[in-house]
Amino acid sequence: MAANPDRASYFPAIEKKYGQPMSYWFDQMAQISDRKYADQIAFLKENHGFSQAHANALVMYSRGSTSAHRVATLDDYLEPCDETKRTTVRAILKAITSKYPKAETVIAWNQPMVKIDGHYVFGLSVLTNHILIAPWGTDVLEQFRPRLTDYKVNKKTIQVPVDWKPDVALLRDMVAARIAENSR
Repeated sequence: MAANPDRASYFPAIEKKYGQPMSYWFDQMAQISDRKYADQIAFLKENHGFSQAHANALVMYSRGSTSAHRVATLDDYLEPCDETKRTTVRAILKAITSKYPKAETVIAWNQPMVKIDGHYVFGLSVLTNHILIAPWGTDVLEQFRPRLTDYKVNKKTIQVPVDWKPDVALLRDMVAARIAENSR
């Protein structure tokens, strides 16, 4: 993705690389506006040689998403959530950030993440029926698998209930393991 999250920031490169003004590309998108996202991407790639990044920028812009950044702060992220989910997310993050003074909560990939010394060490995502937590390292996840028998463990995430009472020791231990992994 370009450093500028605005999808329109891709337009000068699209015009230059594919030889047509944006009005032409908007007309092309209007003609296929009834197609699914994947079909629109395929149309641009197969018929016009678009790269994935350029195709995504044009398709998403044409669908009304003018920026890759949907949320900028934790409060923005939590705004559509109910109070139970907000409370759980804040408790999870507090369990980590209160232990590690250098920890900062940031938004990356439109999700809350915890960074320490420039490295991601933890992330989470709120879904309808559960919250996914991620220690940011599949090795860390495997290391802690014996302590995760009460949870649904996915390839890179752990599913917890929306009303979870955070296992503070587990969260802090996973972050400590991730910090150690980053310092190797």
